[in-house]
Amino acid sequence: MMSTGNFFTKLFLGFWIVTTAVLGSWMLTAEYFESRPPPHESDSQRPPHAPPHRFILRTVYSLQHLEPAALQTEIERIEREEEVRVFLLDRDNEDILKRSVPAQVITAARALDGGKRRAFLNTPKGRMIAHGIYRREEGPLRAVIVFEQPPPRVLDILGGSPLLRILLAVLVSGVICYGLSRLLTSRLKELQVAARRLANGDLDARLAVRERGGDETDELARDFNSMAGQLQDRIQAQKRLLGDVSHELRSPLARLRIGLALAQEGGPNGSQYLARIEQETERLEDLIGQLLDSQVQDIALDSHIDLVALLTQLCEDAGFEGQADERSVQCNFKLAEAVVATSGDLLHKTFDNLLRNALLHTPPGSTVAVSLEQSDDSYRVMVTDQGPGVPEDELPRIFEAFYRVDTSRQRQSGGYGLGLSIARRCVERHGGSIAASNTGSGLCVCVTLPIPSEPGE
Repeated sequence: MMSTGNFFTKLFLGFWIVTTAVLGSWMLTAEYFESRPPPHESDSQRPPHAPPHRFILRTVYSLQHLEPAALQTEIERIEREEEVRVFLLDRDNEDILKRSVPAQVITAARALDGGKRRAFLNTPKGRMIAHGIYRREEGPLRAVIVFEQPPPRVLDILGGSPLLRILLAVLVSGVICYGLSRLLTSRLKELQVAARRLANGDLDARLAVRERGGDETDELARDFNSMAGQLQDRIQAQKRLLGDVSHELRSPLARLRIGLALAQEGGPNGSQYLARIEQETERLEDLIGQLLDSQVQDIALDSHIDLVALLTQLCEDAGFEGQADERSVQCNFKLAEAVVATSGDLLHKTFDNLLRNALLHTPPGSTVAVSLEQSDDSYRVMVTDQGPGVPEDELPRIFEAFYRVDTSRQRQSGGYGLGLSIARRCVERHGGSIAASNTGSGLCVCVTLPIPSEPGE
């Protein structure tokens, strides 16, 4: 069953209402004008073979066939509801209900002399229609209907013109169509205006729409708001990235310029200046490489790798590097094998970044724990250090490019704040997710990777 909030239903009902309005307004106006007393017209104005007006036919039929006991009641009803007066005159021009008869009524009745069936008479006090009838009890009679108050000019015109009644029906349907069109297109117009604002650079352009429910136009408005929000976030992220890149490149370039100027001057320290130039050049190369890795887009997962073997190797390498400061890496794998789809050495770089980041921030003499578990349709890798952790309100931002927590991640400690950003992009390209949480005694980074349907292939 269709919901009334559905746009299709609104459109369907709109056409249905318009069609019904056209037919209904025509039928109602026709019924109204045919059931009311006829418009002001003389006998010469009616076509010679035109049938009598429906009101005249009904009244004449009632006057001919009603029983004598109900005749007076019916005449009183007609006079009260239709604002007319009805007289029934016999051959002597006397009203059979014993009422006084005005002279003009007698004049209208005499217009039927000579065998005429009906006649029209206009007087200063109103217009009259005389019609010959036959009652079984009284015999031939003459019915005279007196219209004392002429109908309003508009009703008079409409009642005498079927064309005008058609135009009235068209006008009514036009008004209804206009209202329905405004109702159905108002949201589309709002969407058009908002889209133009967005195209002109107004990233705050949004549509006012309820959070849930509504029809297809409400869903479209919510989708537009979501799209505009994502576009705004991405543009702002690109602006931040551009600013961060400019800031990160400025320092090594400045040192390169100074080192080059000093080397050009010569002197006994020229080799030191050249070594510094080489060091800054390597830093630039490393930074540019990390930038390119952080902006990697779609990749083809065309190979498979065993996470158990990969993490075991990386843990051994990280543990060897941490021996100088008595930092160790402990592996806790409950699986003998965990094969996932990958491309090249992306996962190797991802987990290497995570382990180096954890090893950097765990204090000397502590341990970095690495665990691997399997859920229903994914593998979970958790890397936990024993460092100072991250403020709770900063956790969602640590995966942004160039982001550092001031209390624990200073530029002089190494890195450019791109490691976690690269890891997040790599994991997302693999169809997984990455998140960080404080354990109370350090930071835990959890990576979730989907299990391929056919890992052997």
